[in-house]
Amino acid sequence: MLVLPIKKKWLDMITRGEKKEEYREIKPYWTKRFEKVFPYNLYQSKDELWYLGDRTMPQVITLRNGYSSSSQELKCKCRLRIGQGKEEWGAEKRKKILYT
Repeated sequence: MLVLPIKKKWLDMITRGEKKEEYREIKPYWTKRFEKVFPYNLYQSKDELWYLGDRTMPQVITLRNGYSSSSQELKCKCRLRIGQGKEEWGAEKRKKILYT
């Protein structure tokens, strides 16, 4: 299971149903972790990460406020996508990201 640390502000918005996506930069650290949960969705070539589409069912991911195992957390079913997120939900303007 994948556990994503997340700020309280974003976790609260997701819990209330206001925010529908969580974002991570496209970097080897996150790519390796997402590949374990969504093994058929990503392909890493020499220079670029490719998204191969929704070939798997939604997977359960845990969003946790911080790194402590006793922190508030939320389990949710997610799909993985690559694209641009919404700035009001924490995405950087015009930057490609991984999001669930």
